[in-house]
Amino acid sequence: MKWLLRLLAVGYVFFLVAWPVTTIVREAFADGLGTFVDLFSDEQAVNALTLTAQVAVQAVLINLVFGVGISLLLVRYEFPGKRVLSALIDLPMAVSPVVVGLSLLLVYNGRDGWFGKHLEEWGIQIIFSGTGMIMATCFVALPLVIREVVPVLTEIGDDQEQAARSLGANARQTFLRITLPSIKWAVVYGVVLSLARSLGEFGAVKIVSGNVSNQTQTATLLVEKQYQSFDQAGAYATSFVLAFVSVLCIVVVSILRPKEHH
Repeated sequence: MKWLLRLLAVGYVFFLVAWPVTTIVREAFADGLGTFVDLFSDEQAVNALTLTAQVAVQAVLINLVFGVGISLLLVRYEFPGKRVLSALIDLPMAVSPVVVGLSLLLVYNGRDGWFGKHLEEWGIQIIFSGTGMIMATCFVALPLVIREVVPVLTEIGDDQEQAARSLGANARQTFLRITLPSIKWAVVYGVVLSLARSLGEFGAVKIVSGNVSNQTQTATLLVEKQYQSFDQAGAYATSFVLAFVSVLCIVVVSILRPKEHH
């Protein structure tokens, strides 16, 4: 039975993850490095990859600040609505990104959105701009930092923080010298997962971006365009770049992370 379960688990992961990823790698390098030379020589592809990196990094930084703050709020404080907030944090994992994009479009579009018209009167455009793309990406990646940090904060407790405060440390000193070092690797791993998720976001970004070449077209949207235009080599190459960056980040963090924290 033990070997049967192992075989089923390995087979499940192989056919669901390993085989499709291997196929992308094989097709991406089918014509050698020439496909990647063409990819990075294409202005549209370079702009799409650059925009993807910019949106992902900004979304990760925003989620880092708010993710750590919300984690501290959930673990260290009691307040009305705490369970509701905790449930809402998991909402992006349960709701389709397309629904997220449509919701943002409903609220922030400049024609008949709840807030979009007023914001555009003030010169702030959300939909079909980088701001809306960042908001959509933040939403879908929101739980990843929080769900890494909350268990660690719960495990370490607050004894050391109370001791620091009793010795005269203020809130800032306590966080920087006690709390942050204790949750360092949870934060790093959450950031890496958030980055990987942000790089691969498609559904929500497609709706709020407008998918305009060289302006609001991300790498995932470029992959769709390349594939539909029968540029399969380019689509596989772009997909490989996105997957490679995400996997590389996870592998590097897994190697550097101390064994006792696994």
